[in-house]
Amino acid sequence: MGHAFTIKPDSYTAFENEAEQIEKCKEWGLLSEKATKSKAFFYRGNGLNIACSIIGWVDNMTAVIELENHQHCIHPSYLKEMQASSYGQKSLAAADPSLDLAGSEPDSPAAETAAANHAVPSKAEALDETGQTETVNQVESEAKEAPKVRAKKEKAPKLQLPEEKVKMTATVQEFTTVPNHFSDNDDEVVIYGAVTLAESGTEIGTAWSSHSATLKKSDLQLGDKIAFEGKLVAKKLTKHPVPYKINNPAKIQKEDA
Repeated sequence: MGHAFTIKPDSYTAFENEAEQIEKCKEWGLLSEKATKSKAFFYRGNGLNIACSIIGWVDNMTAVIELENHQHCIHPSYLKEMQASSYGQKSLAAADPSLDLAGSEPDSPAAETAAANHAVPSKAEALDETGQTETVNQVESEAKEAPKVRAKKEKAPKLQLPEEKVKMTATVQEFTTVPNHFSDNDDEVVIYGAVTLAESGTEIGTAWSSHSATLKKSDLQLGDKIAFEGKLVAKKLTKHPVPYKINNPAKIQKEDA
């Protein structure tokens, strides 16, 4: 049986292994920087207190969890708050016992509206700079609008990546290595700058790929401008601010400087 509150992602990036999940959870503050393995996570909201699994992410502000075989999108900050065993309605319930938030998820409009309404000061407290009393209705209106403003600021346009292999141009920016928890040796990678889709001219920015045998045959050097084919996916490079990966770069041609 499903849960009415769940928000199923249209698409998301699934973690390929535990190491990738650990790295993302550290970014979200769900695990400490010294953590070497994951831990049990819990969903506490909508009247539930059950174990859940973090299975992937839509973007840096949207984690995808699985609870009772159902996928659900949630802000990592709210999921972090839920990990406290004391998470619940203590603060608001203590101030107003008649206020019941048990059925509202922290990031739901109902919970935000209830919190905003409860935070409205009394008429005597609502003073403007001249010392004049504002109307309670005016203060309530401003408090209710606050969550909407925050939501607009947090939501950034998502880059639509092509689903098929495409032609691109880029500049070789860096050769480096990243840890491989399943091997004794680090993985060799190449970081590219000024990555651009050749057909549409869309600028992607920075991306990375494995320093494969095919790439090594091309004898790439720092600063080389190249044209090639490959598939772009949203996958962050470990410990580097590079958000996209190029899978299987091929047909590599160096361009004249």
